[in-house]
Amino acid sequence: MDTIALRQFAARDTAAILRLNEKSVNVLSPMDQQRFDQLHSQSALILVAEQNHQLLGFLMGFTDGSQYDSVNYRWFSERLKAFLYIDRIVIAAEVRSQGLGQRFYTEIETWARQQHLHWLAAEIDIEPPNPTSLQFHQRQGFKPVGQQDSKNKQVALLVKAID
Repeated sequence: MDTIALRQFAARDTAAILRLNEKSVNVLSPMDQQRFDQLHSQSALILVAEQNHQLLGFLMGFTDGSQYDSVNYRWFSERLKAFLYIDRIVIAAEVRSQGLGQRFYTEIETWARQQHLHWLAAEIDIEPPNPTSLQFHQRQGFKPVGQQDSKNKQVALLVKAID
């Protein structure tokens, strides 16, 4: 089996990203082509995971100073400087629990250090609960710093200091 490679987003990845997002829309915001184009133009980083020319995951992040309209991003931007907000990470069902999420986070932490950022920030659904994601982020060293209501759900707001 070929190794899963992480790389920067390329335009050819868009359709696969939209399909992956749709498969996980129960824990993410919907994203059509127009919304993706808008987010892409505002994002600081989009990474994809690929194996044998098949996209198996993606991660999208925003740094402070973006015009991103997410209430969760805005919460962090009012309180932090020099951060990377992890808006969404999606991993295809067939490769979950195989360490790909850890690889994404190792890569973004390295990237964030190179950009002289001080924080990683994320939000996790707590109502309805997403215990798998919450436990994953806790294992990565994220700490809760707040909660808020967001689009008919409640989220925990988490940060991780970057050394």
